[in-house]
Amino acid sequence: MIEASSPGRAGIVGNPTDMYGGNVLSTSLSERATATLRPADSLQVESSGVHGVIASKEDLQPTGDYLDIIKAVLTHFWEDLPHRNFALACRTEVPASSGLAGSTALCAALTGAILRFIGRELPPHWVAEECRIIEREVMGVQCGFQDQYMTIFGGRNYIDTRGKERLQGAATGEPLATVEPLAHLSPDPPFLLASTGVERHSGQAHTPIRQRWEEGDPAVIEGYERVIELGRMGKKALLAGNWDALGSYMNENHAIHAGFGGSHPACDHLIQAARDSGAYGAKLAGAGAGGTIIALCKDSEKTEAALRDAGAFRILVPKPGPGLQVTGEIQ
Repeated sequence: MIEASSPGRAGIVGNPTDMYGGNVLSTSLSERATATLRPADSLQVESSGVHGVIASKEDLQPTGDYLDIIKAVLTHFWEDLPHRNFALACRTEVPASSGLAGSTALCAALTGAILRFIGRELPPHWVAEECRIIEREVMGVQCGFQDQYMTIFGGRNYIDTRGKERLQGAATGEPLATVEPLAHLSPDPPFLLASTGVERHSGQAHTPIRQRWEEGDPAVIEGYERVIELGRMGKKALLAGNWDALGSYMNENHAIHAGFGGSHPACDHLIQAARDSGAYGAKLAGAGAGGTIIALCKDSEKTEAALRDAGAFRILVPKPGPGLQVTGEIQ
């Protein structure tokens, strides 16, 4: 058996400028997505209790169910498979459609399992780019680069995507993102994640703002230039353990993105509850339009209680751990 797993992630400050050649300070989660590949007498797929058999490439067309992400990965690697007699299954601990890169974590785990199966060893930067090709080109997801790089590398990182604002990826001549690990260089920030329970897809939040940026809207261009600066200063504050400064950068980051319509009333409600409880700062953990918020707490117990009282659907403590891990092989 081959088993691969990858973590979810939460953006601390700087997001969503990974779509605009910017930088993001981000943390992985202890919650992970897992994929397994076993020998079988046909190509069998399974996700969240939904089963299917793939008899031909025509069976890889998406149908809007839990199998679509497996189908997308198989579509990408179809011609590279040495044979198609195996069972590929996946499961996840990352809350679905919650702004924590749950679909990317699944994509990364499945990609890691398939790469091991076909005997292709790639450096982590290239695995991240492969995952993004699958999400953007096969699944049609409008996204930056934070999710793929974070789920492959894991940890708590400063990710620089300058030169990648065209969103074409390294295969077309754009540079690779730069990933700077910071978890071993800084104290652990007192973060909490609170899910609104409002499911969303990243394109819902990204697409209209991206269109304004492409059309040269000065408000969006100038706003995200400021968010890029906040990401740089957030790195400095993190390394210094200056939670007052980091919290203020998170608050400003959220105000700018929310001003472009990227937030959601449920997100804003939880963010305000966190701030009212005394948190240094709070903002979206992902693209917005629902999903999850991240709070930097002065008193974690007080903030958690306030978030629960405000209706938080689920609360997590982000603990950075390893990125993509693959074990096993099939002879």
